[in-house]
Amino acid sequence: MLENYLPILIFLGLGVFFGVAPVVAGFLVSPNRPDSEKLSPYECGFEAFEDSRMKFDVRYYLVAILFIVFDLEIAFLFPWAAVLGEIGMFGYIAMVVFLGILVIGFIYEWKKGALEWE
Repeated sequence: MLENYLPILIFLGLGVFFGVAPVVAGFLVSPNRPDSEKLSPYECGFEAFEDSRMKFDVRYYLVAILFIVFDLEIAFLFPWAAVLGEIGMFGYIAMVVFLGILVIGFIYEWKKGALEWE
């Protein structure tokens, strides 16, 4: 019974090794010479000009949430396409209804201007 799990344990061990070994090698091999310029915060390659805790416009979060919602809904198409032959016409019609609701939501967001960036 244990021999069935041996390949999985080897795979996990190699995964951990290849994930941890470069980090440990970086700490052991790299020089550690901090100075004030290396330790100073920067923003896009130049000095920070505002507080890092400034408030973002709510549209930034809205666009991010819309992207996640539409991206995750599109991810449902892959398993559906894989079993389309087995689920038949009922599954096809259910996905057409699902995509119709998705398109209606997308058009609504488009008309409301949620996807516009000023």
